[in-house]
Amino acid sequence: MLDRYLTGSVSRISPEAPVPVVLHRNTEDRLGGAANVALNIRALGSRPILCSVIGEDHDGEIFRRLLPGFGIGDEGLIASRDRRTTVKTRILGNNQQMLRIDQEDTHDISDAERDALIRRIGELMDRMPIQALIFQDYNKGVLTESLIQTVTQMAQRKGVLTTVDPKRANFFAYTGVDLFKPNLKEIRDSAPFPVHSTLESLGEAAAMLRNRLNNRLTMITLSEKGLYLDGGQTTGQIFPTVPRNVADVSGAGDTVISIATLALAAQLEGRIIAALSNLAGGQVCEFPGVVPVNRNILEKELDRWLHQIE
Repeated sequence: MLDRYLTGSVSRISPEAPVPVVLHRNTEDRLGGAANVALNIRALGSRPILCSVIGEDHDGEIFRRLLPGFGIGDEGLIASRDRRTTVKTRILGNNQQMLRIDQEDTHDISDAERDALIRRIGELMDRMPIQALIFQDYNKGVLTESLIQTVTQMAQRKGVLTTVDPKRANFFAYTGVDLFKPNLKEIRDSAPFPVHSTLESLGEAAAMLRNRLNNRLTMITLSEKGLYLDGGQTTGQIFPTVPRNVADVSGAGDTVISIATLALAAQLEGRIIAALSNLAGGQVCEFPGVVPVNRNILEKELDRWLHQIE
């Protein structure tokens, strides 16, 4: 999706209605949604391949034109005549968000579009050394239950790591994935019992997920309280956040699943996976708008964290 920012200044209230008048100064389009995951992957030196459906429209062309500037190709994208490219337009006055306007279609992709996307993913897996596959779910209709199951099986046959940042609609469709990463609200909405941000309660939630999904790892993000990581064989652990000056939480979930996936692919130990994910997710919250992680800052923060626990 595209994240569009219309910025300007506010000095008066409209005479037509009790709303501020924004004197428009600048329009900026940024890569958003799963493309923000790709930006985070790219920022840490790996090569992301976006696989999704966009509209065969002007905004879709803008989206494609932005990709080369970040070293990302469009070989995994399918263009649809029947869907709009998702655009989230944020209107900012005096550096404060005044309004957001969403342009999107959220119904499931057609069978033909689903089959075309599955074929494209299969082709990419056959000819490229794919190490991990991230399902970044926004409930926009691309990740249907049948696509999720088919692509997961394709990845498993090839020994490709699978990780998930889920949404409620297909929450329990991700059977057999390696890492399942809901946030606390998502697990609360989907669990058949109350879930609290305590070690015992989160452990019960992780056990429920293992029984339903047979996933290897569970990571539950807890907002300002950090994250919970459960490997199934040992007791899960809560990893607290580093204090931050939070400017904007947008895109933090994208960053966490990106960094957790890369750390898992690098076969790092659980505490380092949790620390990197925590630090990266917190880092991007210090900047306004949706931004990818900064590798140099992340390295320094990880080094400080390691020295503190030694």
